[in-house]
Amino acid sequence: MILTVSLSPCIDVNIEVDSLSVGMTHPIISKRIFYTGKSINVSIGLARLGVQTFVTGFMYEDNGRLFEQELHREGINYKFVWSQGRVRENYKFVDHKSMLTEFNDISPEITPAKQDDLIRIVEEFAPNCEAVFIAGSLAKGMTPDFYKRLLDAVPARVKRVVDSEGERLRYALSCGVDLIKPNIDELQNTLGIRVKNRAQALEGAKQLAAMGAKRVLLSLGKEGAIITDGEKSYYCKSNNVAMNSTAGAGDAMVAAAMRALVRGAGSEEILRSGVAAGTAAVIMPDVISFQGEKYEEIFSSLFVKEI
Repeated sequence: MILTVSLSPCIDVNIEVDSLSVGMTHPIISKRIFYTGKSINVSIGLARLGVQTFVTGFMYEDNGRLFEQELHREGINYKFVWSQGRVRENYKFVDHKSMLTEFNDISPEITPAKQDDLIRIVEEFAPNCEAVFIAGSLAKGMTPDFYKRLLDAVPARVKRVVDSEGERLRYALSCGVDLIKPNIDELQNTLGIRVKNRAQALEGAKQLAAMGAKRVLLSLGKEGAIITDGEKSYYCKSNNVAMNSTAGAGDAMVAAAMRALVRGAGSEEILRSGVAAGTAAVIMPDVISFQGEKYEEIFSSLFVKEI
């Protein structure tokens, strides 16, 4: 079983309009609502790959029951730490020029007592798991070292996977992790560098490996991904496909990469698995995850090369 820890669930409201002008009234062309969060998305991806998964993390009383419906639909078990308030709602507006305007909400405060409750849940479930995945921004009242507290609650024999950036990621790396999955922006933000080409991206990934990651799976968007353990590095180009939505593509990558990791796969298969799932996710319109059949089809067509 794989345990995923959701620190910051969110409701994504994607709205299509003809144009977007300040101070004007805009008719909505289409509206899609997703009950999401990195760890929740990863669990859904794992479930679609036939992996038993369990979700924990913070949830909010006013509208959190909607997430339970989504998890029930996917056949995923869960145990949340419930707090007062509403799950944050992020609004994404796309106009006819394909310009994206975003309004990102902030999660309500999580008290120290609730933070301790989540640590205890991780301590309870992690020993019976093959891997633990942690991701998410921090709510009010939380500090970046909470990532370290969570990882310290995970036994050393259990695989640790993290998707984060900045100070949160640095705290996680100080504990030692088996796999991280940054994208280019997260790499740059964590290291304080600017990446102009693939060679510089690889050097940045090697820096993260030296900071405490056994493997770094670096997403390059539509160009595919790189994986490195600091010594051997590999590249896999994604297939040229029609991109209907990039929502959840990174989380799909993590799900498939984690499945390969817990099966004892090497870097090449972990990379190939991640790119296949990420590609399968972007071709699916109006959904956060991917279909297992499409993943298998894409996986069989990908090639990995050492760089």
